[in-house]
Amino acid sequence: MEFATRDRIKTTLLLVALMGLLSGLAFHLSGWIDAGRTAWTIGVLPVLAALLLEILRALWRGEVGLDIVAALSMSAAVIFGEPLAAAVVAVMYSGGTFLEGFAEGRARREMHDLLSRVPRTATRHRNGELEDVPLDQIEPGDRLMVRQGDIVPVDGTIASALAFLDTAALTGESLPIRLTMGSEAMSGSTNAGEAFDLIATRLAKESTYAGIVRLVDQAQRSKAPMSRLADRWSLGFLVVTVAIAATAWWLTQDPIRAVGVLVVATPCPLILAVPIALVAGLSRAAHFGVLIKGAKPLEIMARIRTLILDKTGTLTDGCPRIVEIDSCIGMPNDDVLRLAAALDQASKHPVAQAIVTAARERGLTLPAPSGVTEIPGEGVVGSIGDQKVIVGSEDFVVRRIGRKAGDHTHLAAGSVLVAVAVDGRLAARLIMADPLRQGAEAMLGRLRKEGVERILLATGDRSEVAERVTEGLDFDGLYAGLTPDQKVLTVLTERKNGAVMMVGDGVNDAPALAAADVGVAMGARGAAAAAEAADVVLLVDSIDQLGAGIEIAQRSRRIALESVAAGIGLSVLGMLAAAFGHLTPVQGAFFQEAIDVAVILNALRALRIVPYTSTVREPNSSDGLIEPSAV
Repeated sequence: MEFATRDRIKTTLLLVALMGLLSGLAFHLSGWIDAGRTAWTIGVLPVLAALLLEILRALWRGEVGLDIVAALSMSAAVIFGEPLAAAVVAVMYSGGTFLEGFAEGRARREMHDLLSRVPRTATRHRNGELEDVPLDQIEPGDRLMVRQGDIVPVDGTIASALAFLDTAALTGESLPIRLTMGSEAMSGSTNAGEAFDLIATRLAKESTYAGIVRLVDQAQRSKAPMSRLADRWSLGFLVVTVAIAATAWWLTQDPIRAVGVLVVATPCPLILAVPIALVAGLSRAAHFGVLIKGAKPLEIMARIRTLILDKTGTLTDGCPRIVEIDSCIGMPNDDVLRLAAALDQASKHPVAQAIVTAARERGLTLPAPSGVTEIPGEGVVGSIGDQKVIVGSEDFVVRRIGRKAGDHTHLAAGSVLVAVAVDGRLAARLIMADPLRQGAEAMLGRLRKEGVERILLATGDRSEVAERVTEGLDFDGLYAGLTPDQKVLTVLTERKNGAVMMVGDGVNDAPALAAADVGVAMGARGAAAAAEAADVVLLVDSIDQLGAGIEIAQRSRRIALESVAAGIGLSVLGMLAAAFGHLTPVQGAFFQEAIDVAVILNALRALRIVPYTSTVREPNSSDGLIEPSAV
């Protein structure tokens, strides 16, 4: 609400200044000179008042910005009878702040999506019946029912024989976990199996998910504010401006010359060129599937020195895939997959759905199963045509066909084995894993070329899984088994090496994304919490876009700096001309306008940036790919 109010104020100030300038010009051209001067002054005063208030706030925080130069030029022009010059400066200044606010957009949206993920009610057993009650009425010891697909509302222990939970959003574990009676269940997990009962052990406000929400909020509040690029030039430019204006006044005893210097010195090349170049960069990045939530994140994105990556759903696809089919009776792999996938159409289990997806990707026709029986967390039994098929864990399958399970100690960490039996015989074993995203190694190499000096992996998954998945990748460090607060600590520790970017997709990544200088969320399939806490969202489910986003940010910032350098150089020449009496305040204002046009045109070059990456997906293109080209 606060940011919406600020945006409305900036828009109102721009409209007031513009109306004051135009109405004053209309009065002046109609011969009503005094009315024109009054209109110009009226248009300036609200902008000047807002500017002075902002300067006082900045000084209270110990900050000195370019706003002081703009305030001096407007004040001096009004005091010494140059209201037209003041009106032009007011329009330029309010236009720059409006553009900057527009560039920020909704950079700090409140955590509505994160909070909306938390269930508002829970289903509680009471007196032999079920009742829906608000979460704040749940007490430790209450027996709750968690239906299939529901979010676990509070921390508790499993009270049913079996539960099957998807904890990927919380722990980074890519495959759902099987829990038995008495096991601990975390709030925020998703029930991936049949309905089960849960005995609450904590209040909702003390549970895991609520703790993550608090971590996100604390991380955002403690995050160091990013200064405007323009403000880094402010002190030196302010000293030069005041020195030239004071010298001109002292030597000539003519205050109008000082006014002219101040008007020419109004830092509109900085106030306008920087946000325009960065807004153009935002637009260009979005064109390539990288949504950056404001000019400030884009600017700091161009200066990233350390990159921290989550594993599941970020470096990997985040869902199990078949990596090998080990046939036991010589049945063709496609036949095994067709039968297994046809039966698994009746199951909502994530592994079953992954098998169905794999079969469809191969173009296999899947007939409808019949006589299906599913044992949650174990497997599925049914018929495909006249063939009896069993799909599930090897223990589940071999018990039904009277065989012993094999030795699978050779399986890589993090792999899952699915057995398939056809007509009472073990037909094949499907080995599944969460594979590394295609091109991940090349992507890391490109990021190092973009200036990223340190690349780390930070995951909540087990260390043996993380080490296997990332074997051969060029990481400077690997941290596994991390909780959300440990990920935040990793981000804060790495700040000593420069600006830190964190990339993740799960709820457990949200606090670290909020704490990082720039947080990047995988938006296509990632958790809403991660997208809300992040400064950047990759709209296409491909981490390759990260390199394109960083490159666009760097080139946009470079264009902004070029505009600033050119604008300041021309402004200094104009200030010297005004000091020697060659420019009046009004002429100086319009000279500054000419400078603005030049730097704006240069800043708009950012709209033509095309990343040099080898293949950049472009969501709006017909084939999904755009060929590399240079600007």
